[in-house]
Amino acid sequence: MLQLLQLFDEQGYSITFASTATTTQRTANTEMTGIELVSILLNDASFDEFICELDPTVVMFDRYMTEEQFGWRVTQQCPKALLILDTEDLHFLRKARELAIKDGREVEKADLFTETAKRELASIYRCDLSLIISEAEMDLLEKRFNVPKEILYYLPLFCTSPSEEQIEQFPSFENREHFITIGNFRHAPNADAVMYLKTEIWPLIRKQIPNARLYIYGAYASETFKKLHNEKEGFFLMGWVENSSEVLKNARICIAPLRFGAGLKGKILDAMSFGTPIITTEIGAEGIRGQFPFPGRVSHDSIGIVDDAVQLYSNEEHWSEAKSFGFEIVKKRFQRALFSEDFILKTEALQRDLDVHRKSNFVGQILQHHTLKSTMYMSKWIEAKNR
Repeated sequence: MLQLLQLFDEQGYSITFASTATTTQRTANTEMTGIELVSILLNDASFDEFICELDPTVVMFDRYMTEEQFGWRVTQQCPKALLILDTEDLHFLRKARELAIKDGREVEKADLFTETAKRELASIYRCDLSLIISEAEMDLLEKRFNVPKEILYYLPLFCTSPSEEQIEQFPSFENREHFITIGNFRHAPNADAVMYLKTEIWPLIRKQIPNARLYIYGAYASETFKKLHNEKEGFFLMGWVENSSEVLKNARICIAPLRFGAGLKGKILDAMSFGTPIITTEIGAEGIRGQFPFPGRVSHDSIGIVDDAVQLYSNEEHWSEAKSFGFEIVKKRFQRALFSEDFILKTEALQRDLDVHRKSNFVGQILQHHTLKSTMYMSKWIEAKNR
């Protein structure tokens, strides 16, 4: 979201960031970019007055739940505003995979056709453009669900490609040690991966590399996870880290045994940017490599993860090769300059021909009509109830 806001800021847009969330000491600092922060309420008519007075030309929703809550109000008050949905990842895909893992089976086609899928796809149709960060998810939406490609736009997370000078300054194989993983514990795939490491993977790695340590960084760890911290086992729960670049570039291996999830994995993109090879799963690697070799190893089960981790941790030649693959992927697939200009041109073109664009997405207009007859009255009922 911050990367998207920066793109609009550089084009001279006046940006208002409206949120129902409470600000904290870790809220992103947007003062330098001139973004105005505004607090808004759920199920409250005050938003109508706010958005009408603001009269935006572009409205971007952070995930489908936000569009469900505020989209109908924006449509009523600002019918000519371009509506963009930042999906972040496909929530219904992540939930389908999570359900399959809990049941101990592979994801089936029926797992995808859920209530969450109906809600998320309806949100995609109601918006003029939906941003999809993974090529795998673009393919799923277009081929499995027949979503028109005209309302989808592939825009991945951006990475900064390090210069040759920076690469030379990164710690070498000999000057790096131990394993690292990073992830917010409120995100279910991250929490599951940590428990998977603790119970099935890390004990086997320690048997073969007795002095190795695993450092786990991430906010919001519950007491259950905090109790997993065990220095004798080399299993360190470190909590939130302010500067992830420092801990990543000093680790020898980033290990991310994600058993479910969707979208792109920020920890893997960050690791590549700092020359840290990765051990992960097909879920973790999804949308990353394209036609390039993966910068580490992609494993299919716990035994494979252990074997690959031990081998890559101990072999400097393979480690250095994986490191170079990561730099190549960042440079060829995720640099900001590859996408920024085309995205802005796309939004400008849509603003010029919005009526034509919307007529070609008549299903979206039908869903907008339905939403104004259902979600609107549900919200108004909650608002009246709250009074």
